[in-house]
Amino acid sequence: MARVRTAALALGLLALPSLAQQRTRAEEKPMKIRLTAGARVLTATLLDDATARDFAALLPLTLTLTDYADTEKVSDLPRRLSTKGAPSGTAASAGDLTYYAPWGNLAIFHKDFGHSRGLIRLGKLDGGVEALRASDPIDVKIERWE
Repeated sequence: MARVRTAALALGLLALPSLAQQRTRAEEKPMKIRLTAGARVLTATLLDDATARDFAALLPLTLTLTDYADTEKVSDLPRRLSTKGAPSGTAASAGDLTYYAPWGNLAIFHKDFGHSRGLIRLGKLDGGVEALRASDPIDVKIERWE
């Protein structure tokens, strides 16, 4: 009986580090970014996955966003992002920051869009999607924001 209790205690102690790691991970702050276009400032929250972390590693970036199909603003990125573990595609909602893997570009949606193969969600604007609805190109600086 004492051996069973000792084994149970040992197994319980082995589980403690993983519980502590889970708690620490849950307490981490989400990655925030700031998009500045002239006097307008938008913020966004990135997902915690390989593609979003790879995008964050590129920051700060200055890009010219151009309108595509009256639905999204797009710009080429300086290099392709990791798609490890990413879904084969997704549907986009207004405010979604995405990576379109086939073209290697950033796409920020200002209107909802159906499922698209190769589209990977990076995060979401915290608000202000209306600022992206103008048809003119927008020069934007994207940087980490704490």
